[in-house]
Amino acid sequence: MLGSPAAASTSTSSAAAAVRSSLLHSSSTAHRTRTCPSTSHPAPAACVRLQSGSSRAASPIKAMAAEAEILSAPDKESRPSAPRSKQALISLSDKTDLAFLGKGLQELGYTVVSTGGTASALENVGLSVTKVEQLTCFPEMLDGRVKTLHPHIHGGILARRDQQHHMEALDKHGIGTFDVVVVNLYPFYNKVTSAADVEFEDGIENVDIGGPAMIRAAAKNHKDVLVVVDSHDYPALLEFLKSNGDGQQFRRKLAWKAFQHVASYDSAVSEWLWRQTTGEKFPPSLTVPLSIKSSLRYGENPHQKAAFYVDKSLAEFNGGGIATAIQHHGKEMSYNNYLDADAAWNCVSEFSDPTCVVVKHTNPCGVASRGDILEAYRLAVKADPVSAFGGIVAFNVEIDEKLAREIREFRSPTDGETRMFYEIVVAPKYSKKGLEVLRGKSKTLRILEAKENEKGKLSLRQVGGGWLAQDSDDLTPADIQFNVVSGTTPQESELEDAKFAWLCVKHVKSNAIVIAKNKCMLGMGSGQPNRLESLRIAMRKSGEEVKGAALTSDAFFPFAWNDAVEEACQSGIAVIAEPGGSIRDQDAIECCNKYGVSLVFTNVTKGKPKENVTGTHLRQLVAAVDCHSRGICRRALKPGNLLLEENGNSKVSDLQLSTLATSKRRDGLLHGLRSIYVAP
Repeated sequence: MLGSPAAASTSTSSAAAAVRSSLLHSSSTAHRTRTCPSTSHPAPAACVRLQSGSSRAASPIKAMAAEAEILSAPDKESRPSAPRSKQALISLSDKTDLAFLGKGLQELGYTVVSTGGTASALENVGLSVTKVEQLTCFPEMLDGRVKTLHPHIHGGILARRDQQHHMEALDKHGIGTFDVVVVNLYPFYNKVTSAADVEFEDGIENVDIGGPAMIRAAAKNHKDVLVVVDSHDYPALLEFLKSNGDGQQFRRKLAWKAFQHVASYDSAVSEWLWRQTTGEKFPPSLTVPLSIKSSLRYGENPHQKAAFYVDKSLAEFNGGGIATAIQHHGKEMSYNNYLDADAAWNCVSEFSDPTCVVVKHTNPCGVASRGDILEAYRLAVKADPVSAFGGIVAFNVEIDEKLAREIREFRSPTDGETRMFYEIVVAPKYSKKGLEVLRGKSKTLRILEAKENEKGKLSLRQVGGGWLAQDSDDLTPADIQFNVVSGTTPQESELEDAKFAWLCVKHVKSNAIVIAKNKCMLGMGSGQPNRLESLRIAMRKSGEEVKGAALTSDAFFPFAWNDAVEEACQSGIAVIAEPGGSIRDQDAIECCNKYGVSLVFTNVTKGKPKENVTGTHLRQLVAAVDCHSRGICRRALKPGNLLLEENGNSKVSDLQLSTLATSKRRDGLLHGLRSIYVAP
């Protein structure tokens, strides 16, 4: 569409005048004119739009070029800029407080220009509105995809008021300026999270184009244009306009918010589109939109400033976790409170039976599962009452009145008199009476209601100058095999204790050891620079109850004799569960066999993904079978478990056979291998 200037120059050449006459008054009606008044500037004489073409293909193109030359020809006579009215452009998907904003702007003398549904909403509350098409002389088209992408809109937003040639260009083309731009975007986030099976085309149609363009244009030109994307800023905007303020800090803050708004929006579109494009877990680049939830009193230490942000990624939508927990009571959360509450909630959510977890400094110091949740609570505290005091207590069941009273009145097992004190209580829900009772325990007790974390999330961790990304650790005992490698086989109850301890040790900081019996943690050792010290701490806390208990380690034991494995066996431990993978695994097996202790390997902390068999793999297998046939290997060769060692040293590599269609030895060659698991 081509628009004529506000007034035609009287000195235009006769040839140009002839072309104009031909364009506007041709009896063939190939071209039609439409008057389109502008509210901010003397209107264009006419808007000319090509409706149909001549049978001669070149004619319309030449005519359009000639008209463009006429319309862009500068006036020979200088003409001062006409006084400009104050204009505000409003285009909203979320129309919260729209009437308040519209009335406030009109009371301040602003002409409101708006689009589609926003214009209708303003008219419905009795406000006068200039519609965008009245400025552009062009209707919405392509199902609303094109309505504001026009020079009469973006020229009025982007023109710099302190640049004379910018203002002269507006005058020449009859374009008014916008002083305020209020825009928010199509609800893309809400659309793609409203259902798991959103059609691709529905998602694409909710990607806003014109909105971000207007927001970015106004934010770029914030020195002259106030841009607002959040209804919470409407009162501050109106106050600023009433005061005729020229504070650039206010304008810059609104501009920052606008760019951040668009960036978060684009990150959601990018994340969603990556999911539709590929099945890969880790994209080449990643943007994580964060929204501040609260400012914290201080960080990990009192001299550090801190804040808490909520992850607004699509992957985190309705995904549960401490970040979205509801706080029903107590002091504001601190930096360390969030870390501890997260650790407690993640741990207790692992268990299917009614369970209580007590955490101190992100480590579970007490865990117990029972049909009676009151008993589970008492046992969890009993595991380490000194550490439990001032800790975080978490439950995976509703806290009713009876449990709330037990939490409120329970006395420390150390002296039977001191009422237990906690920083935080976390649970999936509370009864009305239970919440009332807990609130009476302390004014400062933080009471959180949280939803269980969804599985399959991306786990991020910051390092200096970068981030580590990995799958969340969602493994449970049901997902792994506890392979007995000792001569003694654990009883069913002992194996269940080992599985319970494995779930606990998963949440203890390495080097980590957990001792458990009857679905109750007896003691744990964490964070020590060597595994032997962690073992001794766990055994000391377990006391005499260690006899017949299960012990789980988060990594293999590098030594067995006169070290952790032998000390555990001598203490009366019934079963040891560890990943395996040490070059001295055979020492651990022989040590457990000497003391009649069961040893199981989980094989979950070592290895890399399955690979197709290569020539190198086959050569290694040939060497392995040959090694075994000559009696050099120290451990028996068997399908599914092959360790290559010679004289105590790793000969080739540790191979885990994952799938064997057939297993046949001939001249030292193992046939029928389909895939293998290669451990470092």
